Amino acid sequence: MAANCAETVRQGFDAERVRADFPILARAINGRPLVYLDSAASGQRPLAVLRAVEHYETHCHANVHRGVHALSQAATDAFEGARERTRRFLNARSPREIVFVRGATEGINLVAQSFGRSRLGKGDEILISALEHHANIVPWQMLCEQTGCTLKVAPINRRGEIELDRLLGLLSARTRLVAVAHVSNALGTVVPIERIIQAAHACGALVLIDGAQAVAHAPVDVQALGCDFYAFSGHKLYGPTGIGVLYGREELLAEMPPWQGGGEMIRTVSFERTTYNELPWKFEAGTPNISGAVGLGAAMDYVERLGLDAIAAHEQSLLAAATTALERVPGIEIIGTAAHKAAVLSFTLRGCHPHDLGTILDSQGVAIRTGHHCAMPVMTFFDIPATARASFACYNTAADVAALVAAVRTAGEVFGQ
Repeated sequence: MAANCAETVRQGFDAERVRADFPILARAINGRPLVYLDSAASGQRPLAVLRAVEHYETHCHANVHRGVHALSQAATDAFEGARERTRRFLNARSPREIVFVRGATEGINLVAQSFGRSRLGKGDEILISALEHHANIVPWQMLCEQTGCTLKVAPINRRGEIELDRLLGLLSARTRLVAVAHVSNALGTVVPIERIIQAAHACGALVLIDGAQAVAHAPVDVQALGCDFYAFSGHKLYGPTGIGVLYGREELLAEMPPWQGGGEMIRTVSFERTTYNELPWKFEAGTPNISGAVGLGAAMDYVERLGLDAIAAHEQSLLAAATTALERVPGIEIIGTAAHKAAVLSFTLRGCHPHDLGTILDSQGVAIRTGHHCAMPVMTFFDIPATARASFACYNTAADVAALVAAVRTAGEVFGQ
C-alpha cells in the first residue's frame, strides 16, 4: 500500500488508482455504477483502514490499560500508538493534549460542559457565527441556560462568508470563548480562523475550532494556528465512525474538571472521595473505542501518503468543474459562493424540492446529501428549506462530475426546466 501511494504521488494525483483502494466504490446502485458525492457527511474507507481494524480485532483485541496479559498490552500499545499518531497529524506538543471522543460533537460538548460550566457565568459571552453546524450551536445554548452566560452570533453575507468585521466588532472583554468552524459543512466556506484566533486572543478569549470538515482536505497544525481547542470526527477523514479527537492545550485541559465519571478516568475511588487520572485519560471514562482509534490512525497514514495538498488540489479541480457545469443547467442556483471554498457544492433546482432531486439522482446511481445539513440557521438566512449538496473527496473523478451534471439535467427535464 505505501509503495503504491508513493508512486501515485510521484506520477501526479491518480484518482482512478485511489478509487481502487475503496472497495465500496465498485458497487452498483439501481443498476448503475455508484457515484459517491456525500463525503462531507461521511467519507468512505480505504482498504488500509479496513485491514488495520480487522488486524486489531483478530490479533490484538482486549481492554486497554488494565491488564498485564499480552493481549491487553498489545491493545494498549495500539490505542496509545494511535494517540501519538494523532499528535503528529495535528502537530500537538504532547499526546496529553489528544483526547479521544466519539466525534467532533462530543468534543465540543466536552469543552462546553467541562470548561464552560466551571468558568463561565452571568455577564460572560460566547461568540459563534451564523455559519455553524448545530453541533457548534446547541451545546453553547445549553451552556447559556445552565450558567447564565450569553451567546453572540456573527452574521454571514449572501456569499456564505462570515462578515469578519462584524465578528471582530462583537469581541469584547466579556468574550470568554469564540467557537467557529474551520470549514462550513453546508456551504464549503473556508473561514479565516487565523485572523479570528489572533483577534480573540488579543481580547483575552479562548478559541475552539470545529475542524470536522477541514482535516480531510488540508494539513492542520494546531501550534501554528494557536487555537486552544480543535475538534474533529474520524469518519470525515476516511476513518471509522464513533471515534474523534479533541485537541486542547495541556495547561487548559489540566485545569478542567472531568466531564463524565466512571472507570479509567480515576486514580482512586472511595465512598468518601475520588481522585482523578492524569491527562488525557481523565476525560476518557469507560472502555474506549479502541478499534476506532486504530482505524483513525490508519486513515491518517493513508491521507498523508497520498498528500493532503495533492488531495486538496484534486478536489478543487473537481469543485471548479462541477460549479461551472452546474451553473449552465437551467434552474440551478448555487448556494454559497465564497471566495475560498472547500470541495462542497450546495445548490437548488427551481421547482424541485431538494429531497425529490436527491431521489432522482439516486435512481441514476448518484449519491448526494439533501436537507438542512444540520445548519438550519444557514437555510433560514437564504430563505430556503434545504439544499442539495455534492461533496468531493480524494476518490472522485471527472467522470463523477459528469454523472452528477447529467443526473441533475435529467431531474430538470422531469420538472420542466
